[in-house]
Amino acid sequence: MDTSESSGTTEAGTAKTPGGDPPARGWRRWGMDTGPLRIPAYRRLWSSTIVTAVGSQLTAVAVPKQIYDTTQSSAWVGYASLAGLVPMVVFALWGGAVADTVDRRKLLLVTNIGIAVTSLLFWAQAVTGLDSVPVLMILLAAQQAFFGLNQPARSASVARLVPAGELPAANALGATVMQTGLVAGPLLAGVLIPVIGLPELYLIDAVALTFTVWAVFRLPALPPLGEATARRAGVREIAAGFRYIAGHKVLLLSFLADIVAMVFGMPRALFPELAAHTYGAWSPGSALGLLFAAIPVGSVLGGLFSGVFSQARRHGLMVIGSVVGWGLAVVGFGLSGNLWVAVAFLAAGGVADMVSMVFRGAILLFAATDEMRGRMQGVFTVVVAGGPRLADVLHGTAGSLFGTRAAVAGGGALVVVVMLALAATMPALRRYRI
Repeated sequence: MDTSESSGTTEAGTAKTPGGDPPARGWRRWGMDTGPLRIPAYRRLWSSTIVTAVGSQLTAVAVPKQIYDTTQSSAWVGYASLAGLVPMVVFALWGGAVADTVDRRKLLLVTNIGIAVTSLLFWAQAVTGLDSVPVLMILLAAQQAFFGLNQPARSASVARLVPAGELPAANALGATVMQTGLVAGPLLAGVLIPVIGLPELYLIDAVALTFTVWAVFRLPALPPLGEATARRAGVREIAAGFRYIAGHKVLLLSFLADIVAMVFGMPRALFPELAAHTYGAWSPGSALGLLFAAIPVGSVLGGLFSGVFSQARRHGLMVIGSVVGWGLAVVGFGLSGNLWVAVAFLAAGGVADMVSMVFRGAILLFAATDEMRGRMQGVFTVVVAGGPRLADVLHGTAGSLFGTRAAVAGGGALVVVVMLALAATMPALRRYRI
């Protein structure tokens, strides 16, 4: 395997431990594995993720609130979500191809600066009282386009900074931070809006992103390996990425596992109705908040006990088991008439989702060659973003036809059945190990 001289770590495929440290013993084997943080380059990338995880959620709360305050229409909030999704999907696919042909550090610098500039523009339009929904939607589309370009390069860079044996631990560290941001960011936004006002949320995000830019600036150069620089990032390269997935069953199955789990088993579209009727003994606002928070809280808890990830070698079985576990947790949630029992099942599902996320990410980084990692991460970004939105349509329709609890439990059962069927008929995933 090639060696990344600038970072002092080996290209994915080796299994050395930084500094030659002995493996953790006792209870430390089960706690979060922070070994990758001993690598300075990865530590910088991970530190920038902390800022991005919380700051991006401030903007994610501020934009729909400003649109609703301006229009008094939830429909416009939905249209804005679509305005952000389309460019993110398009630019994530293209960004994956770009990330395979340029220095990923430079791409991260350009896109993080772009995200920071859009946050500044969000602040400018809010502080001047412009209150223009088209302007907000254009800025949101631009920001999501930059995000789509940024995310594949960020994810693909991890395998150039961390030895292969530590990829699950590195993925767990990154995923835990992102899930923590999903919890802390909205809570912080809810506290700050009455105190400092909406425009300042955008400003805080923009200022915080300067740290992200500085952290990325200090990364080592991450140029393409081999002859990747001879290619141009166009439609042909994107199509080559999909052909690569189709020709590698392990990669294809890792994507299918996520699609199965999210499309059939993500019931968030039914949370408002469940909060209003099934758990009517509680105030709808409190019940809804608990339902939305339960999955990311479970994911964070799973990340805190991620030491076991570094010990697992049968990554395919870990993916299969975690997706089945997610489906069973969703079934339990659908059958629950008590709010706290329902929250417990959702939190258990969050733990399973964290395990699935970590090992699917490790498979994508380890099984794909470096010249394809950007495109694999571009597709991964699209699947992660698009799956839950398809689930919203499916569960919303099924809830109207069969009732909310039946739709939720039925979706979870489908996850279990389809995942076990895939594992039985296509053994490549269950046999995959490092």
